[in-house]
Amino acid sequence: MSKNLKKLIQIIIATILTIMVLIIDKFTNLNEIVILLLYIGCYLFIAFKVLLKAIKNIIHGQIFDENFLMTIASIGALILGEYLEGIAVILIWQVGDLFESYAVKKSRNDITNLMNIKPNTATKIENNQEIILDPMLIEIGDILIVKVGEKVPLDGVITSGNTQLDTSSLTGESLPVEKGIGDEILSGSINIGKVIYMKVTKAYADSTVAKILDLVENATNRKTKTEKFITKFAKYYTPIVVTLALLLAIIPSLITKEWSVWINRALSFLVVSCPCALVISVPLSFFSGIGASSKKGILIKGSNYLELINKANIFVFDKTGTLTKGNFVVQEIHHEVELNQFLEAALSAEIESNHPLAKSIIKYISNYQAIKPLKYEIEEVAGYGIIARKNDEIILAGNDKLLDKYQISYEKCSQIGTTIYIAKNNQYYGYFLIKDEIKEEAKRVISELNKMDHSQTVMLTGDKEEVARDVSQTLNLSSYQANLLPDGKVQALEKMIKAKKAQDVIAYLGDGINDAPVLMMADIGIAMGGIGSDSAIEASDIVLMHDKLENLLDLRKIAKKTMLIVKENIIFAISIKIIVLILSALGISNIWLAIFADVGVCIIAILNAMRAMKIK
Repeated sequence: MSKNLKKLIQIIIATILTIMVLIIDKFTNLNEIVILLLYIGCYLFIAFKVLLKAIKNIIHGQIFDENFLMTIASIGALILGEYLEGIAVILIWQVGDLFESYAVKKSRNDITNLMNIKPNTATKIENNQEIILDPMLIEIGDILIVKVGEKVPLDGVITSGNTQLDTSSLTGESLPVEKGIGDEILSGSINIGKVIYMKVTKAYADSTVAKILDLVENATNRKTKTEKFITKFAKYYTPIVVTLALLLAIIPSLITKEWSVWINRALSFLVVSCPCALVISVPLSFFSGIGASSKKGILIKGSNYLELINKANIFVFDKTGTLTKGNFVVQEIHHEVELNQFLEAALSAEIESNHPLAKSIIKYISNYQAIKPLKYEIEEVAGYGIIARKNDEIILAGNDKLLDKYQISYEKCSQIGTTIYIAKNNQYYGYFLIKDEIKEEAKRVISELNKMDHSQTVMLTGDKEEVARDVSQTLNLSSYQANLLPDGKVQALEKMIKAKKAQDVIAYLGDGINDAPVLMMADIGIAMGGIGSDSAIEASDIVLMHDKLENLLDLRKIAKKTMLIVKENIIFAISIKIIVLILSALGISNIWLAIFADVGVCIIAILNAMRAMKIK
């Protein structure tokens, strides 16, 4: 039976018992002492844990908390003969506590469901035997078998077999991913194809699953300025109002001799003063916002970053993999010899290369099934391209510098993109124009960000000036800087940080692999789909697991609504409390209004905070 269900049953039983005692009190002539004992029994049934917790907190020096206030107020009401009110104070407060527990559990479940990726066991192969172990006991280099339907327990490389993996829990990709021998696989993926064997490359503590779970579990440890203010506020506010309640009970009573009247007012004052509506609802709002973000595949390291992203107005982007797909595609070809002759020479030179540009050419030529590569000795020259040799034949596949070096006459491509020129035996064959595709949603996201007041959208890239200019103009960015090495990006961001105004907040979005230094430097570092990268999780403050740029707009929407809910709760709770505190001091209110001002306001604030979970 869950804790919340037990609490609900206790509240229901306590309510029934209280109603029964109230009926006995009103419609029978039982001895007053018996009636008192029945009321006290009902009180202890519902208040025992609160009393115990208050006593424990007092022993540990934590006097002025909600348990203490509720205990004093309820016992005071019993002493004054207001038995029903004394029980109601605790009973209704327990209802509020139940709402809080439910809200926290609901939000936590939203996160846990997304993060339901932790493997329980790993099957190790040792001496041709299968040994089932805890993943934490597996060592680097161990060989594991992953059967169909099982989760990949640790990060590693496939040593035998081909399969399909469901990586939706990690990346949000709904389609299965094909994996074969030599491919890296991440812990938390689900094997939905065939049996595979894998070699472990990372211990459990360093695995993708462990890092993500650690990120989620510690998401609420970093408090916002608002949360810190509320905590500090409650620390000083509570003893002040307790002192005021004592003065309200004693000083007027000494003058008027009406002790019961002024003690009643003081008790009402005390009940109203409890700051639980703020202390509970504000952190809960942020926790709910983090839960809503997790549903969208957005992992946030702390609620302080949710507050910061709401203020962000300078958005700095890496280009490749962030604004663009990082997926190089041949956009155009030009050949001055027969097409088959041109494609055969290019394929023969590029076939052994793992460079992204070479892969794009190989993929393009694969559409021509008749074209087969010839065997050449391959030399890759950094900064130039590929030289393929066989007997007296030589094929060049590279940039303009490579052709210039061999003094080959050619017509330079003037279009924007990366050009790979092909030449054979000192004869110019033609070129491939290759471009990195811009993400479909990039233009809409940049447009939305540009509409914000005092916003800037900036791109920092190591790509060529003309390529960067083309992307910047296509997306309508505020500015860009090109030809930047990693240290150049750091210097560029340092200048932006020094030049920004006090109210400006810089958010940097990168792929989390080469951008670790700038991710850490920015006010908010956001990694784009870098779940497989240690540096993404460690260096960034927020991870967009699905690698969708539009998740940035979702994040802004969630942050904006969460902060609005926080402000609503603060204004609502403080306003009601001030009004009822004044009425209590003047004797205009009663214990029931005091209960509403405390528990009622708390429940309303909690329900309002839960709205942050429902952001679409």
